[in-house]
Amino acid sequence: MKIAFIGLGIMGRPMAGHLKTAGHDITVVERRSLTAEDRANFSVAPDAKAAAAAAEAVILMVPDTPDVEAVLFGAGGVAEGLKPGTLVIDMSSISPTATKAFAERIAAKGCDYLDGPVSGGEVGAKQATLTIMVGGSEAAFAKAKLLFEAMGKNITLVGPVGAGQTCKVANQIIVALTIEAVAEALTFASKAGADPAKVRQALMGGLATSRILELHGERMIKRTFNPGFRIRLHQKDLNLALQAGRDLGVALPNTASTQQLFAAVAAAGGAELDHSGLVKALETLAAHKVAEDA
Repeated sequence: MKIAFIGLGIMGRPMAGHLKTAGHDITVVERRSLTAEDRANFSVAPDAKAAAAAAEAVILMVPDTPDVEAVLFGAGGVAEGLKPGTLVIDMSSISPTATKAFAERIAAKGCDYLDGPVSGGEVGAKQATLTIMVGGSEAAFAKAKLLFEAMGKNITLVGPVGAGQTCKVANQIIVALTIEAVAEALTFASKAGADPAKVRQALMGGLATSRILELHGERMIKRTFNPGFRIRLHQKDLNLALQAGRDLGVALPNTASTQQLFAAVAAAGGAELDHSGLVKALETLAAHKVAEDA
């Protein structure tokens, strides 16, 4: 397919690369941040309108709800270049409510819309093992299935438009609260005098095991907080959760408290750290580090 891919960030660049490897014709939008390799691998359009006009499918992978709105509906945006029958896929993590509104505006142009946010981080993007949570019609999903399979492994049509974003918000709640639990446990164990690396090793064989204990627990012990997924982006996702909770009348008490821990780390200059850096807030409260910084 001819694909316009917008958003060559930490995850978007390898995702677009996998689509190229799968045989698709990829066009990106002119940016100063494009590398020589990007320009060699992809066609370059002057703006999103031009990229969309030449595409059968448009994929967005940008940071937040306002970014999606600007790319789709701003001057020189995707909507200006769409022709009927084009498939628009937003793989960003944004507001489910806004997603439904965006989909209605795209549908009015005779185009299909899918929300397909992902989980798996930079590693999953590079290895093409992302979990992809999709909202939209079965017909649109069928058209996009081969594209998703080039980028991920666990691909699920969750429900109608917006359901993918709702699922991603739920995912981010679980991830954040599990990071907090691992951080709390390792801080406790370390201050009690136990070797946190040995504690983690022991817990990996029991009911407490998880990918977050495996990967993020190791980061907390080895002090490797270079970002796979930044704290500021997880704050954005938890804001979506808390806003949706208010709209639905659903209490999310532990999501709120974990957001405050992220806020404490961000206020101390850690907004760009990996989200495993949440442990720093608990270390401050305990006046004790899980392990000494390298």
